[in-house]
Amino acid sequence: MDSEQLPQHLARGLGPLYTVVADEPLLALEAGDRLRARARALGYAERTLLVAEPGFDWGALAQAGASLSLFAQQRLIELRIPNGKPGVAGAEAIERYCQGLAPDTVTLVHLPGLDWKAAQASWVQALERAGALVEARAVVRERLPQWLSGRLARNGQNAEPETLQFIADRVEGNLMAAWQEVQKLSLLLPAGKLEDQAVRKAVLDVARFEVDDLTAALLAGDRAHYVRVVNGLAAEGAALPLLLWALANELRATHRVAAALARGQTMPNALRESQVFGPRRGWIERAAQRWTPTQTQAALLRSAHIDRIVKGIERGNPWDELRELGLALTASKPARAPASRARSAV
Repeated sequence: MDSEQLPQHLARGLGPLYTVVADEPLLALEAGDRLRARARALGYAERTLLVAEPGFDWGALAQAGASLSLFAQQRLIELRIPNGKPGVAGAEAIERYCQGLAPDTVTLVHLPGLDWKAAQASWVQALERAGALVEARAVVRERLPQWLSGRLARNGQNAEPETLQFIADRVEGNLMAAWQEVQKLSLLLPAGKLEDQAVRKAVLDVARFEVDDLTAALLAGDRAHYVRVVNGLAAEGAALPLLLWALANELRATHRVAAALARGQTMPNALRESQVFGPRRGWIERAAQRWTPTQTQAALLRSAHIDRIVKGIERGNPWDELRELGLALTASKPARAPASRARSAV
C-alpha cells in the first residue's frame, strides 16, 4: 500500500508485520510514527529495536521473537536494515522469522528504497507475504500541489491552485523542505484560505533537482521548467559530464524512434527496435511524436559542442549552451545546429 493510505488501514486494525520501504525518507518516518502510535494505543507497550548494521548478529532477531515479555503482554519489535542488504545469513533469518511470527507481537521492518531486482528477493517476498508492505513513494512533481493541499488541510488551511503550484515550484525535489514550509505557513498565516501574496512572501526557494529532472523536463517539452532545472543544477554545481551523458542518451533514443516513425514504422515497433523500455517509454514516445529526426539530430550536435566546451576544446559557457539546447528543441520551428558545430554527436 502507499504510505498515504496507511491511516485508513490502521483505522481498521493492526496487522502482525509491516515493512516500510523508504523511497521518500520523510514519508517513511511518518509511516513509522503512525505505526508506533497505533501500537501504543492498542497496548503494545514494550519496544525492542534491532539495527542490522555490518556485523549484526542475526540470531538476535530470532531471540527477540521467541523471548517472553517481562513487562507487557504485547510487544513491538523493530528491525532496521539501513543498506537494504541483509546478506545470506540475514535473508535466511528473516524468512524463518516470517514463518513463525510470535503472538501478541507486531513487527516493523524499515528498508531503504528497493530497485526492481532487490524487491524480488525471497526475503522481501517473505516479508510481504507475512504482513503489509508500506511504500513511502517519492512525490512526483505532478502530484506535489495535491500533496501540499492535503498537508495544508491538516492545519485548517487551503489555497488556490496557482498558489499551490507556486509553492511546489519552490520546494520541488525537497519534500522535507516542503513539509517545513507548510508548517511555517501554519504559524505565520491564519486558518482558512491563504492569500497568494502572503504565501509568496513567506515561502523560500529551496527546490533541488536531479539529472532525471533535466531529461524529464526536456522530453516533456516544458520550456519554463527546463530552464528552471538548468538554473538549479548550475547553482548546485552539478557535474556537467554526467548531465550531458544522460541528456545525450535520451536524445539518441528519441532520435532513433523519431527516425523509425519517419520511415513508416508503428510506434510499438519503433520503441522496441530502439530498446526503449520502462518508465522512460512514455516520455520518449511523446517526444518522438513531437520532434522530427532533424530536430533531435540538431540537439545531439549541440550537446557535442557543449561537451567540447566542458573539455576546454572550444570556448563558451556550457550552462548557457545547455539552456539554449532546450529552448531550441522546444521551439515551434525545427532547431538547426550552427555550421561550426556540425560534427559527430556525443
